[in-house]
Amino acid sequence: MAFAKPEYSRGQVRRAGDVLREVPIVGQRVVDALPIITNWRAAHAYPLNTFQATLRTRLAALGLAHGNAPVGQRLKRLPSITTKLSRFPKMQLDRMQDIAGLRAVVPSMPMLRKLRAAYIDHSRFAHELRGIDDYVIQPKDDGYRSVHLVYRYKNARAPQYDGLHVELQLRTHLQHAWATAVETVDAFANQAIKAGRATPQWADFFLLASTAFAYIERALPPSRFHGFSIDDVRERLVESERTLNVLVRLRGFSVAADQIHKGDQKKSAYHLVVLDTGRRALNIRSFSTDELDAATAAYGDAEKRTANGEPIDAVLVAGGSVAQLRKTYPNYFLDASAFIKRISSICNMHTNRASGGYARRRA
Repeated sequence: MAFAKPEYSRGQVRRAGDVLREVPIVGQRVVDALPIITNWRAAHAYPLNTFQATLRTRLAALGLAHGNAPVGQRLKRLPSITTKLSRFPKMQLDRMQDIAGLRAVVPSMPMLRKLRAAYIDHSRFAHELRGIDDYVIQPKDDGYRSVHLVYRYKNARAPQYDGLHVELQLRTHLQHAWATAVETVDAFANQAIKAGRATPQWADFFLLASTAFAYIERALPPSRFHGFSIDDVRERLVESERTLNVLVRLRGFSVAADQIHKGDQKKSAYHLVVLDTGRRALNIRSFSTDELDAATAAYGDAEKRTANGEPIDAVLVAGGSVAQLRKTYPNYFLDASAFIKRISSICNMHTNRASGGYARRRA
């Protein structure tokens, strides 16, 4: 398998990133910058592949099979790169640390702590650990919870990749369900929860959901709800869900599995996933191990369409069957079923308790 190598200087990459800060992101300058950005991003596939192999080894050492601890890897989408450059004016594309993203989703908080320790406390990595953001110990203000580790790649046998960054995300199933639901609502309810620009009602709902999930996992809630009891949080969450009709809307947002092309059900090395937010349609094109160049080219073509104003969101992800892809990246299938199940359970529990309390008071 031939991995892309960096073909442009960091200065060229930096200037190409500066072009993306322009609004709107259309026109010839963006089109001219795309080959530089595409190559820079594609070059991250080599270190990303190295890190995913190590991650799978460490999960196996903890007794976690792939089925109950899915691993996903992705190269950052052009809209996400553009948004991040716009949000942080001092950030440069050649220094962006999460172009290569690797994620492990584990069943429980104890497993999350063990995996975190395997990297931080017991690691003999040659790669440099550049940053630790533990949003489980200290959740973000919007409710996001996960552990982020950023590494700078270093390998004497492949020095052309030295200095590229890989971000490793470690989450529990519950934390992943929350994040998936956020991305689903962002895609189809004209929200920008991840970017901190949600309407107050949606922002409050997801903050309450995160707090309820933190209590379930016996973890610290977001700071806004420190000192609140679980009953208080549940009551507020149920009322927020009722006001927004969240469960009905999320079920409506979900894209059915038959949207996936039947011919893509085989195992493949790479999947190009294109989500058309205008038509609410999903298209997956799969590539073999030897077709990495073709996959990268198709990804670039999809992002040119995005740059030209089409309402599509594309991502190139690696590994496994389409069914496994759906499990690891449910947000691209708008599959918020795990989140729906948890919120339904909380709402039903609250309703049953309220009904029981009323009956006791009448008796």
